[in-house]
Amino acid sequence: MEPYDERIQALTMELRNFITDLVPQANELIWDNYNAVALAYSKSEKLKDAFCHIAVYSDHVNFGFNRGVELKQTVKLNGKGKLIRHISLKDFQSFPKKEIQSMIWEAVGISENLNNELSDKNLQPKSIVMSVSEKKKRPKVKRAGNTV
Repeated sequence: MEPYDERIQALTMELRNFITDLVPQANELIWDNYNAVALAYSKSEKLKDAFCHIAVYSDHVNFGFNRGVELKQTVKLNGKGKLIRHISLKDFQSFPKKEIQSMIWEAVGISENLNNELSDKNLQPKSIVMSVSEKKKRPKVKRAGNTV
């Protein structure tokens, strides 16, 4: 997260805390990809069981649902893919917490219905680095007036 400016780092951590406070038994699956850092939240260690995710870019953060097309959308979600939908954020103040909270619970239910082995009893949730891309497109790190 170091290359991202403080605003993006803070927004990412606020969104992460929102999810982990709401669903503390969820594992955090991390991809340090070429064009973004992606965090998926799942009651297993598999992406196919993930119910929501965060994608970090240089000027915004996407908060998304892995099966967003199947949700009753109380918040308008964007995307044109087969399943995934998201909202783009520049600050946490614009994040519709109450509406997204109910959508997260619905998404967790969808995930559990697809895999009846998922359990609320994951007492040791983990952060797991799934992959790290060798090449990365990241903002330049700013230190004491210099760009690195």
